[in-house]
Amino acid sequence: MNDRERFLAWMSFQQADRAPRGELGYWGGTIRRWYAEGLPKEEELSDSVAWGDAVIGEMNPGTGSKIRDRDVRSYFGFDKGIDKIWFNNLICPPFQEEVLEEHRNWVLKRTARGTLIKEHKERAGMPAVVSGPVSNREDWERLKAERLQPTLEGRLPVNWANQVPEYKARDYPLFIGGPYNGFFGTLTDLVGRTELLYWYYDNPELVKDIINYLADFWIALHDKILDQVDVDAASFWEDMCGKNGPLISPAMFREFMLPAYKKMTAFYRERGIKIILADSDGDIWPLIPLWLEGGVTALYNFEVNAGMDVVEVRKAYPRLQIIGGLDKTKLAVGSEAIDAELEAKVPLMLRMGGYWPAVDGNVDPEVPWENFCYYRRRLDAMIREASNG
Repeated sequence: MNDRERFLAWMSFQQADRAPRGELGYWGGTIRRWYAEGLPKEEELSDSVAWGDAVIGEMNPGTGSKIRDRDVRSYFGFDKGIDKIWFNNLICPPFQEEVLEEHRNWVLKRTARGTLIKEHKERAGMPAVVSGPVSNREDWERLKAERLQPTLEGRLPVNWANQVPEYKARDYPLFIGGPYNGFFGTLTDLVGRTELLYWYYDNPELVKDIINYLADFWIALHDKILDQVDVDAASFWEDMCGKNGPLISPAMFREFMLPAYKKMTAFYRERGIKIILADSDGDIWPLIPLWLEGGVTALYNFEVNAGMDVVEVRKAYPRLQIIGGLDKTKLAVGSEAIDAELEAKVPLMLRMGGYWPAVDGNVDPEVPWENFCYYRRRLDAMIREASNG
C-alpha cells in the first residue's frame, strides 16, 4: 500500500498492511541537539530556524509552520506523511509586519494577521499574543470588508498551477483546513484570548456573528479549492483546553460553536471528505461528545499530562479516530519509562485500529537522541508485530 491508501484504510478501521509511521513534530532546538548527538545531516535545518520554532513531522496537518523535518524522517524511514493545501485562509491582504517596540530581551511585533505579539529575541518559546485586530464591531466590519472576502485572488501559492497536477497524482494523504480553521482558536487571534472569554458574556451576538461568518467564509473558499483538487481529510485547529479542562463550558461550545461545526462538516461530507480532525491540547474529555455531534471523526494530540489516556478514550469512543497520546515526557526519562508507556497503550490501540501511534506533541529539546532512537525502534517493532498478527 502507498501512504495515502494506508492512512485512509487504517484510520477508517479497515484492513491495512500496518499503522502509519511518523511523529507530530519537534522544536528547532530538539533537531539541533540531535545533530550534535548523531542525527545525520542530509537536509539540514536552515540557520533561520530558531530554537523555539516548530518543525513539523509526518502527522501534523494543522500547524502554521511550514518548516518540515526531513532528516529524522529519512533516518527512520517514516511515511511521507500528511500534507495540506497551503493557502491563505484568513487575512488577505495581510497586514504590514512591523516591530512596534524593542526591549533588551523581547520585542512587540505586529504580525501579518494583524495580531500584536510579544516575542523573545532568541525566539526560545511561543510568542505571547497581546491583542488581535478586532476590538469592537466596527473593527470586525472593516476587517470583513477589507481582508476577509471569500475569493481566491491573492490567497493561492504562486506555484499553484504546478501543484494541482502534483496533488492529483499524489501517493500521500492531503488535507484542507488549519491552522486558522476553527471557532475558538481563530477568534483568539482576531480578538485576543482574554478579551474573547469576556465577550462570550458581554458581547455574545458579535461572537456568534464572527463564528457564523467564518463558517460561511471557509465553506466558500474551500468549495473553490475542492473544485480543483480532491482531498482526503479536513482539519480544525482550536487549542481551547488547559490542564484542568476547556476554557469555555460544554454549554457554551454547544451554543456558540456547534452550529458552525455542523454546517462545515456537512459541507465536507457533501464533498466526499470522510475524515475530519480537530486539534486541541489540554483536557478535552468534556468536549469529545460535542465534537462528535458536530461531525468531527478524529482528534489529536491527547496530552497525557492533562489527563488524556488514549486507552480510556478508545474504550469510551470505539470508533473515534485517534492520533498521538504517548507521553512525550517519558522520552527524556529513559528506556524503562519508555517501555512502560508503550506497553500500556500501543498493543491494545493497534489491535483496535483507527490509531496513529506517536507522542502527544512536539518532541522537546530535553530528549536525548539516544532515547528517541530507543523509543522509535521499540514502537516500530510493535507496529511490525501488530501487522504480522
